[in-house]
Amino acid sequence: MSALLQARSLSRSFGGFTAVDDVSFDVQPGEVVGLLGANGAGKTTVIRMLLGLLRPTHGEALLNGRHPSRLGREHLGYVPQSLGLYTELTVRENLDFAAQAFGCEPMPLTGHLLEAQDRLVSDLPLGLRRQLAFVCALQHEPDVLVLDEPTSGVEPLRRARLWDQIREQSRRGVGVLVTTHYMQEAEQCDRLLLMSTGRLVAAGTVADIVDGTTAVAVASDDWSTVFEVLGRDGFALNLDGRDVRVIDPDEARLREVLAQHGIVATLRPVRATIEERMTMLGR
Repeated sequence: MSALLQARSLSRSFGGFTAVDDVSFDVQPGEVVGLLGANGAGKTTVIRMLLGLLRPTHGEALLNGRHPSRLGREHLGYVPQSLGLYTELTVRENLDFAAQAFGCEPMPLTGHLLEAQDRLVSDLPLGLRRQLAFVCALQHEPDVLVLDEPTSGVEPLRRARLWDQIREQSRRGVGVLVTTHYMQEAEQCDRLLLMSTGRLVAAGTVADIVDGTTAVAVASDDWSTVFEVLGRDGFALNLDGRDVRVIDPDEARLREVLAQHGIVATLRPVRATIEERMTMLGR
């Protein structure tokens, strides 16, 4: 099966700064691939190279086996972080404009978008704007979807509905590349790509990536002191309610530090999360 989207040793420098360094991956038909990393990790720069909006310093980006071009974009649906909508136009006018650009019929509107079809986009709540951007990207029936933070700032129910649509597209054979900050969404992807400081540092399923990372939950009535003391001592930490989760700890050293500060606590091993693995890869 031929990859729909390919990054081959992609690198991009801006002056003396390397934003993306030798990144390679592909997206297959029917696959949802999550691209994760902290702000500044290089995710958006990778996407811009894949779309042909930014020329690689080294390497190449391929869409359906060819370099990005104006002609090839008819096979691509893209939702940028900024959404790419015209706020001074109505919902219907945005949809019609996008359809005309791709030479297709506008997709019929339903639900809240239908009710809001004559409203200016500038007057819509963020959730409806993101829904409209998604419809605009889908109506020409692309082979590949590239979604940059498609659910950022959207309440949970609308996020879940957008993910239903993403999964519906993958079942049709569409390849999807999506960036997200929500770890629950990352777990819905078939594969994950983790970037840190411009490099691809891990790839695979959630289980593949988390494998080998351990965590210990420290429960104490004085949890804020626990967090402060362990953080000052250099432990990698996360909070889960009032539990302080210590990532990949030297447990003997952990107990020693707690005892030195007279902290009474209960320790128990817990399963590490993808977010905690990302923390360790970024250290």
